[in-house]
Amino acid sequence: MVSESTAGVLQRPARATLTALGTVLGVGSFVAVLGLTATTASQIDSRFSRLAATEVTVHDVAREHTDFVPLAFPDDADQRVEHLNGVQHAGVLWPVQLGKGQEVRSAPVASTGAGSQIQVVAASSGAVQAADPVVRQGLLFNRWHDRTRQKVALLGVGMAKRLGISTLETQPAVFIGDEAFTVIGIVGDVHRRADLLLTVIVPRSTAQDLWGPPKDGADMLISTRVGAAQQVAREAPVALRPDHPEYLQAVPPPDPRSLRSGVNQDLSQLFLLLAAVCLFIGAVGIANTTLVAVMERTGEIGLRRALGAQGRHILTQFLMESGMLGALGGLTGTSLGVLAVVGVSTARDWTPVVQPATVLAAPVIGVATGLLAGLYPAWRAARVQPVEALRR
Repeated sequence: MVSESTAGVLQRPARATLTALGTVLGVGSFVAVLGLTATTASQIDSRFSRLAATEVTVHDVAREHTDFVPLAFPDDADQRVEHLNGVQHAGVLWPVQLGKGQEVRSAPVASTGAGSQIQVVAASSGAVQAADPVVRQGLLFNRWHDRTRQKVALLGVGMAKRLGISTLETQPAVFIGDEAFTVIGIVGDVHRRADLLLTVIVPRSTAQDLWGPPKDGADMLISTRVGAAQQVAREAPVALRPDHPEYLQAVPPPDPRSLRSGVNQDLSQLFLLLAAVCLFIGAVGIANTTLVAVMERTGEIGLRRALGAQGRHILTQFLMESGMLGALGGLTGTSLGVLAVVGVSTARDWTPVVQPATVLAAPVIGVATGLLAGLYPAWRAARVQPVEALRR
């Protein structure tokens, strides 16, 4: 039976190759998906650690406890938190609520009113550093600007274009209401708080003198070393307000292990669905080709029945042929899937990870796909009557 089935497959090599192609794609996708998911999982931790795992945010919740504390952060909040072990930069920031009729413009004369939609953010020098900015032109303001309440401003590159400022050589200024602020730096990018690129950033002390404390509370942005975020989140409220630590709420980054698990699960479900679609297409191809083969080989089936072959023999032969096609596609797809994982990992300088269980299960899935796809055509072949087949 094995010999007959092998001959039935090899006598039409082109058709057999095209028939197995669907299974090759399905099984190859299956192996590549699981392998690339396992490979990229190790990359998630490192990227997460560089950004979100090193960021702590402290919210001012004093208004939930009392109406007599307009701002829970002390004037030396930056220095207090930066003295904690593991902290790199820390600073306070809040959105400034301008008065009626006040707007941001790049000329002393009144603009068309579009400047009223520009957000102004008050931030200490530590908050700017914690955002990890990339300076395109000029420089960032520092603690001297904070201490002396300088009227200076930082602009994101998009905001600078919106205000018509392309260079700092002419010492441009922006007007917030009737107050002129010298633009000392243009920021090209930030690794934290990307919304700052669409704002005008002024020193916290200057904003507090001109417009008073924040109306809706403030936040502190803290950048930490890897592994210190959880500890800093526990210590920051006490360091800032030892008399009332409940006025401040620290939000540590989420657990990277749970994030990794969630991302891996989402990726696996998505790509396994795509692999299942490919397997289904391959199964349809095998079923269609096997059914056509049954119709073309009706005379052969009748001759075998006339020579004594029973229905179960015909059923077994066609099932074996479709199973062989599935096995061929499964082995080829497994090999191509492993090569795809290794190729992508080499190109990205990653360590390829392929589970042995995946490699062992993939050919079995190919065989099962071939058997299931050939079940109906084989059943049709087994029901062919010898007399009718020979008459055709």
